[in-house]
Amino acid sequence: MKKRVMATIVSTMMLAAVLAGCSAAAPAPSADTGVKEEVADTSESAGEEAIPASEDASGDVTIWYYWETVGHQEALDHIIQEFNGQQDKITVQAKYVPFADFKKQLSIGASAGELPDLVILDNPDHASYAAMGIFADITDRFDVSTYYPGPVNSCTLDGRLYGVPFGSNDLVLFYNEDMLAEAGCEVPATWDELLDVAKKTTKDNVYGFAHCALQNEEGTFNFLPWVWSTGQTSYEIDSEGGIKALEFEKSLVESGAFPKEAINWTQGDTMNQFISGNLAMMINGTWQIPTMRSEVPDLKWNVAPIPQDKQQASGLGGENYAVIAGGNEEAAIAFLQYATSKDTCLYMMDHMGYISSDSTIAKDQFQGDAVYQVFVDEMQYANARGPLPEWPDISDAISLAFNKVITGESDPAAAAAEAQATIDSILGK
Repeated sequence: MKKRVMATIVSTMMLAAVLAGCSAAAPAPSADTGVKEEVADTSESAGEEAIPASEDASGDVTIWYYWETVGHQEALDHIIQEFNGQQDKITVQAKYVPFADFKKQLSIGASAGELPDLVILDNPDHASYAAMGIFADITDRFDVSTYYPGPVNSCTLDGRLYGVPFGSNDLVLFYNEDMLAEAGCEVPATWDELLDVAKKTTKDNVYGFAHCALQNEEGTFNFLPWVWSTGQTSYEIDSEGGIKALEFEKSLVESGAFPKEAINWTQGDTMNQFISGNLAMMINGTWQIPTMRSEVPDLKWNVAPIPQDKQQASGLGGENYAVIAGGNEEAAIAFLQYATSKDTCLYMMDHMGYISSDSTIAKDQFQGDAVYQVFVDEMQYANARGPLPEWPDISDAISLAFNKVITGESDPAAAAAEAQATIDSILGK
């Protein structure tokens, strides 16, 4: 379907990556603070001001996505049908690829020259495919100057832009207002306060606090805000701050306020424990709000920034668009400009519980909704995981470290040293 030249190049690059393995040297990553001053709104409709695609753009555009949620699929189909109905030069269609098979299908498609023109993928995976040469460099073809830095960083490799953030989410602290009031507690803002409130709200088969602690990317997503809050980066686990984050996790577990069972809880499981009254506090994301408001409308809960050590920090989640190199690039970019225009973007974000990655749109997205506004405010402190082609292996080392600490298999210092040795070998240090 795509040019044989493209397939040959990508196949060669993939083979080289396999032979080199994770020990290939990588440039030293910069600190992933994700902090940026708010960008002034200079246009009535952000996204519509993007650099225009070629007027000659035409033909078919295929999009791959992995969303299983019917509402997500219907929202994407809605904007595709609108786009197709507003002009007659470009026809867009979408194809569902299961999340478990998505990476494999991209890799196989690259080797066989059978790729779509556009993909929507998890932002931590973006850099690894950009490094393979699968994604088109759109640095001078799409304007992301008003976007939050964290999402843009996840699309960037070696200073070049290889995608456009689709929509973002981040993490904050959810708390049961009645449980905190009954224990005589205020909403915690620091680690010491969180530990204190968690202990005081732990009783009668109710745990004070938890977050998803799976030994995978989902668990890493929830753990890293502790590391970032100390001022360390994702690549500095065997450091004063990294060890401190692991020690804090250990103190929560040893206090009896954090269930060891959280090593088996997804973020959805954690939410279910919270809305069932088994947790007083949890870390979770934007996307849970629609479900919670629908399923437990009478539950008194609220949100606040994640309690901090030295500085505020949150984890950045969400998806990105990426244009496939050698595909129908101009037509794909034309659709991207439509999909990221203000009204279309707001439609998608509202139907999916995401925050627009464009700060000028996000400012107006949740006017009057105090809960969502906390998430929007935290976007300036939300850090991207990576971006680095070898991020999945680094994430595995980090999640193994905090799992060993939670289960008591290893002490924080030893777990940090083991994780750091793996990270350093991946970075070629």
